[in-house]
Amino acid sequence: MSTAGSTATAGPRLRLPAADGTLADYQLRGPGAALAGAARRGPARSRVAFAAAHVVADPLADNAPGSPAVLDWDATLAFRTHLVSHGLGVAEAMDTAQRGMGLTWATTRELIQRSAAHVRALGGTIACGAGTDSATGPLTSLDQVVDTYAEQLAVVEGSGAQAIVMASRQLAGLARDGDDYATVYGRLLEQVREPVILHWLGPMFDPALAGYWGSGDVATATRNFLAIVTEHAAKIDGVKVSLLDADHEVALRAALPAGVRLYTGDDFNYPDLIASGSDALLGIFDPIAPAAAVALGALDDGDDAGYRAAFDPTVPLSRHIFGSPTFYYKTGVVFLAWLAGHQDAFAMVGGLASARSLPHLATALRLADAAGLLPDPDLAAARMRALLAIHGIEG
Repeated sequence: MSTAGSTATAGPRLRLPAADGTLADYQLRGPGAALAGAARRGPARSRVAFAAAHVVADPLADNAPGSPAVLDWDATLAFRTHLVSHGLGVAEAMDTAQRGMGLTWATTRELIQRSAAHVRALGGTIACGAGTDSATGPLTSLDQVVDTYAEQLAVVEGSGAQAIVMASRQLAGLARDGDDYATVYGRLLEQVREPVILHWLGPMFDPALAGYWGSGDVATATRNFLAIVTEHAAKIDGVKVSLLDADHEVALRAALPAGVRLYTGDDFNYPDLIASGSDALLGIFDPIAPAAAVALGALDDGDDAGYRAAFDPTVPLSRHIFGSPTFYYKTGVVFLAWLAGHQDAFAMVGGLASARSLPHLATALRLADAAGLLPDPDLAAARMRALLAIHGIEG
């Protein structure tokens, strides 16, 4: 039997759509060894690992496109408890939480404050994103960008969380070259109380960030980025890189100043990158938290086979969820949380539950089941049948 493998008892059957529009029977396998072996682990010893967490929308609120975000706070915080129980740090208010895709600043501020208090009370680790999306209108100068960043950094640091300095759409629109980025980040890093994480989010995650660090040429952007990190290394805990380019990440990691971590944000190549030395801050750790806990525990123990057995079955799922257009990956993350029983409704702020097709979601179910990540196959089947029925399909 595969380590991610099936239980001895046959699971429920579903009739699921494929990408070509046909329907085919599928029998769920149920939870695998990763779920059975992942209960309540402490943090990994050999790597620092954060899961970028999604938010749970209130299904009875007007979470339509353009409306203020309203969350189910109990379910949102309960999911953070789930992540901490598997030894993972919580990366809060990041793009996985629909930052810039429906999560308004008023709700973001409350999320940071509530989540930081909740995770710290559990004895967990939390880092929160600070950006410039609180601006009520267009920013027209670098000074305004710095001031807006500083306001958000004050909220994060005031909550007791570590700060993640997120990439800024406003800065990307204003900056003329690498010097402008150096000016803004230099002024910010002079102000922070504790070392922060810098986030390089690629345009596949947010097209508005094309040309970040002052150039559309990745090699030039990397040189500009490294110059900032090297000059301010004492104020930087690490850099999170989300470019989906494993070779670039390995080279960048080798070039970082001593003591500065590389937090992989590569949801395609994370097993190899973590094994070779990267720490982790990943959106895929949200739906695969139990498997990630088992894999990181095996890494601590020097168990390469156990590491691969836990992680490798999750890679096809991650590559599917983060497939183009990558910025809609949040829909798959929330869908899997619903199937797994972490929330009662498949609802998202900004109406993004409709951002992926039914065949895409059906494939996500198959791949999550193949990786042994559905703890209650009967619940998952019942919920998928309800979704199929809405689409006129008898599952």
